[in-house]
Amino acid sequence: MLQAQKKPVHIYMEANPNPNSLKFVVNFMLADDGISFDYPDPGSTENSPLAKELFNFAAVERVFIAANFVTVTKKEDIEWPEIQDFIRNHIKEYLETGKAAVNAVFEKDPLFDESDSETVKKIKGILDEYIRPAVEQDGGAIVFHSFQDGIVKVLLQGSCSGCPSSTVTLKAGIQNLLTRMLPEVKEVQAEGV
Repeated sequence: MLQAQKKPVHIYMEANPNPNSLKFVVNFMLADDGISFDYPDPGSTENSPLAKELFNFAAVERVFIAANFVTVTKKEDIEWPEIQDFIRNHIKEYLETGKAAVNAVFEKDPLFDESDSETVKKIKGILDEYIRPAVEQDGGAIVFHSFQDGIVKVLLQGSCSGCPSSTVTLKAGIQNLLTRMLPEVKEVQAEGV
């Protein structure tokens, strides 16, 4: 049996607009570009041993993995200086073993579906090209959920979930962009918030 190859792991932490979330950035990709994994609770971690382990910290409320970072959302009654080094060290030690952060294989592109209408394809394209890079910088994701009767519904993931500025981002940023670029879009709403 082959032993996992140890690799050098460098991690730095970044604050973001959500005071309860902290972004742990590593020096290599953890997920394919544009693909993200949101774990709102321990029961959702079946494809991520790393997320499952992070939920062993009592202060951890949510884990999000995308690109080259892990965003951890903590419980409100805990302060980051109390736990950030423990979490950073755990992520570093886990990744140094060579284990994957997420074990997921896709048969097809999870972002785009051939059965989508032209409008939905355009909405997803705009979200992917204009919104995803900016939101990932803050340790989160805004993912297409549905489009019906002029209303685009999106899911807020990672640091975006529960963020005080997410309403402003949603209305002033995403809604303005989509309604300007696509006249069929009248409003953008967050689903499951």
